[in-house]
Amino acid sequence: MPSQANRALPKGYQLQNYKIAKQLSGGGFSIVYLAHDENGAPVAIKEYLPSQLVLREEGSLVQATTAENLATFRYGMKCFFEEGRALAKINHPNVVRVINFFRANETVYMVMRYERGKTMQEEITSRKRVVKESFIRRVFAELLNGLREVHTHKLLHLDIKPANVYIRLDGSPVLLDFGAARQTLSSEKTKLSPMYTPGFAAPEQYKNRDILGPWTDIYSVGASMFSCLAGFAPQAADQRLSNDKLASAKKLWGGQYSDHLLEIIDWCVQLNYMDRPQSVFQLQKHILEIVPEPAPKKPKLLDTIRHTLSKEIF
Repeated sequence: MPSQANRALPKGYQLQNYKIAKQLSGGGFSIVYLAHDENGAPVAIKEYLPSQLVLREEGSLVQATTAENLATFRYGMKCFFEEGRALAKINHPNVVRVINFFRANETVYMVMRYERGKTMQEEITSRKRVVKESFIRRVFAELLNGLREVHTHKLLHLDIKPANVYIRLDGSPVLLDFGAARQTLSSEKTKLSPMYTPGFAAPEQYKNRDILGPWTDIYSVGASMFSCLAGFAPQAADQRLSNDKLASAKKLWGGQYSDHLLEIIDWCVQLNYMDRPQSVFQLQKHILEIVPEPAPKKPKLLDTIRHTLSKEIF
């Protein structure tokens, strides 16, 4: 089913005690706005708006396109609301802070603390030189602190990728845009298109969803580290299952980065979930090991095309 063009709420729209300033982003599942509360403090508001199920052409109310879609939409809305409730219990510097969630306009909204900075993807593509190993180790070690907290609350992220990792102005990372509700919706209703990101989604997100676990997010962490080096995502896991063409990080960047870091990346992106780190703590322990970085080598051909390809793939 083709997606419809959902109209965003207009600038100046009053949504409870928040005033919409502008649209920040939009996709097939939701729209994110910059807004201000009654005290003028900026917040990010995520609106549940799956374009395959509902359409808003004008006004503010959301309407399902068919009676069947209405049932699916309501089920997804419940999942989205429950995800907001669970995330609101997490208060960690490396996880996006959910400060409110409510129903309005026949849908659900999640209000989050607004962060200033840029995404890891923007950080990668804006760099003129090879991303340093020290940067990768520091950022991912801190990010894993947040992911550990998420897993402690019996939650999975299910959409970790550089575009969902925000680097604040002080250099600290924060994990954004959880995908659990999207995953649940697409898995329960097979007529919906899959809602995961090829290259970063683990094999079990395509099938065998009964074995989802911490190792699923860990695959995405490894794929994200891979993309820091390559500038683009690794081969999609569903393609790898039938014809695995993904070269090992150790083979691609041996001599440019420590064997230790490259082995960690290869470990994380194993197709068999049992062959990956089984917990964030186990992975973090290895990332935090102090290993001397190798002397810089002349960049390989892959590195000379990374910035061009990354703009097309992400």
